[in-house]
Amino acid sequence: MEKHNGALLGAVGLCRKAGKLIMGTDAVCLALREQKKPFGVLAAGDCSGNTSKRLADKCASYGVPLCKTDATCEELAAAIGKGAKTAAVAVTDENLWRLVLSRINNS
Repeated sequence: MEKHNGALLGAVGLCRKAGKLIMGTDAVCLALREQKKPFGVLAAGDCSGNTSKRLADKCASYGVPLCKTDATCEELAAAIGKGAKTAAVAVTDENLWRLVLSRINNS
């Protein structure tokens, strides 16, 4: 975990512990489609072009903010306690989303 991503990834981990995080691109897209509108989506900086476009299109279609970070898929997965790569997560709590945004803006 790079130092400048530490606070952001810590906030994402807190969202996971609170049970307010949807993990993985497929799960995020499904939640958007089923109107379980998350407050925001966070994408790893090294996700593929197709994944990036898919997330951008879905978020734009449903009016959900998408933030791309410079954290890698591996760093994002480690922050949420997953062994595999994770390209995207969605935060389902407004206050926790504000926390994540504040960490993005301060990095």
